[in-house]
Amino acid sequence: MLKKFFLVVCGSFVGVILALIFFTISSILISFAIFGSMANSKGGKIEKNSIMYVKLEGMLNERSSGGNNSLMSLMSNQGATQSLSTLIKGLKIAKEDENIKGLYLDCRGMASGMSSLYELREALKNFKASKKFIYAYGDEGILQSDYYLVSIADSIFLNPEGMVDVHGLASSTPYMKNLLDKVGVEMDVVRVGTFKSAVEPYILDHMSDANRLQQEHYLGSLWGVISDDIAKSRGIEKGKFDALTDSVMTTMSSKELIQNKLVDHLCYRTEMEDKLRALTDVEKDEDLKLVTAEELLEANDDPMGTGSKVIAVLYADGEIFSGTNNNGGPMPNMNNNVGIYSEDMAKTIRELRYNDDVKGLVLRVNSPGGSAFGSEEIWKALEDFKASGKPFVVSMSDYAASGGYYISSGAERIFAEPLTITGSIGIFGMIPNASNFINNTLGMNFEEVSTNTNAIAGAIYKPLTDQQRNALQQMVNRGYETFTGRCAQGRKVTQDSIKSIGEGRVWDAITAKQIGLVDEFGGLEAAVKWIAKKAKLGDNDYSVVDYPTLELSFMDMLSSMQKMKIENDMRQRMGMFYTYYEQLQAIMGRDKVLCIMEPVDISF
Repeated sequence: MLKKFFLVVCGSFVGVILALIFFTISSILISFAIFGSMANSKGGKIEKNSIMYVKLEGMLNERSSGGNNSLMSLMSNQGATQSLSTLIKGLKIAKEDENIKGLYLDCRGMASGMSSLYELREALKNFKASKKFIYAYGDEGILQSDYYLVSIADSIFLNPEGMVDVHGLASSTPYMKNLLDKVGVEMDVVRVGTFKSAVEPYILDHMSDANRLQQEHYLGSLWGVISDDIAKSRGIEKGKFDALTDSVMTTMSSKELIQNKLVDHLCYRTEMEDKLRALTDVEKDEDLKLVTAEELLEANDDPMGTGSKVIAVLYADGEIFSGTNNNGGPMPNMNNNVGIYSEDMAKTIRELRYNDDVKGLVLRVNSPGGSAFGSEEIWKALEDFKASGKPFVVSMSDYAASGGYYISSGAERIFAEPLTITGSIGIFGMIPNASNFINNTLGMNFEEVSTNTNAIAGAIYKPLTDQQRNALQQMVNRGYETFTGRCAQGRKVTQDSIKSIGEGRVWDAITAKQIGLVDEFGGLEAAVKWIAKKAKLGDNDYSVVDYPTLELSFMDMLSSMQKMKIENDMRQRMGMFYTYYEQLQAIMGRDKVLCIMEPVDISF
């Protein structure tokens, strides 16, 4: 017995020592990475005959994580991430810098929302106006998201054994009613809106006609923009390009790709680099002078202004939750998405309201919605900001739907890109009833003692009563009246007109502009310029400052990396079933009354 005790103690001691060693080594590696990053920072001016280099890989996020973005990607083994704001600023600098001779787009497969790609493509078009060259290269192949970007290039080069994959858009929505039935869980659902399909996966085993109609409409509109842009840039007749898209493009030979104007030249990477050397007067035995967007920003002033007056850009990125982030700071997931916590965001908005240096606010929205109460709390803080007399506009990114539109509705002007998804003005309540699973599968039973009829309501071990369900329906109805009322007030139209285009229906931004939900097409820069003009600020009078701050502490970074690692491992192990797990987990953690868009995966 004594021997066993000492073995356990020794084993525990060794475990602690090993954990400390691992922690120390991790700390040293992170320190080396930080100092290495600092040492590799070029600073100073850009060398002559340089080329701006954009590696299209990893995830395209709204913004970088305060300098820790690449480090977190390295340590968590998640692959590279890109910052949309950094790339756009870098392209703007490169356009004006006489030492930058052109742009090299290296296609390696970048994941992104469609509106973000559109905004980046517009920045590439703006760079192209400088008459500097834009060359693109693909080795193994050029995927559709990359191809949409590089179709703007002067020339597209492809490895002789490479392929091009352009296939159109498709959506997939997981329906899990049969799964819930098998485990003995039933969802008590109440909603307002024929098209409010976020509840469908839990109560149906197939897509409703209304949901299919709205998805067909907005997917068709989105693909219309994308295919038109590609066909026009490549000089291909639209009907012919549609036929090429339907033909399983990946099976085309290199010769067919050139014949159909999908690529311009075939070469290996070393040959591609030699072509770039010839364009920039670099000897064959010398390295190309490739400069990243980050390096351009380090060597130049921010192209969005350097004045003392501030235009605040507040990022509302992710699902909306009521309350505060109890982690004590932003904790990005693998998509660099920290979520929107209503109390935290309302506090930031109040600080911006009373900050005399802040002359206007751009709310950058990339959200499918979430908590109805959280959305209302953020809406109220924004209304108070408007009362200060400072201008307030919204710039929509990939999604600004349901609660994402709720918090946008009061803006003086709403900007979106043609590939933005918005609308979904609707609301629902959903409570899981796991009585069958608990009683029959697990063999458990709950006994209650209560003083009043509804002292326990919404417990997962029993269904809602008619009275309780009616009460939830009244809550949802009241929430819908509030939601549509806020939209009507912000858009300066009648509530009935909002209801006629509401019903939970998801809209593409082109249609949304036609029906009055969006004012103007344009990206973040267009929204900032509108604020500057409204606040009567000259080009050199202001600077653009991003909120909230995303600089992570050392411990936050370690915790976030652990979370990202666990999430990535689960995704790899569970495959397509991770989506089901993620949604079931979310049900338990969300508010009872929600305004959130349906869980649709759009394959791009």
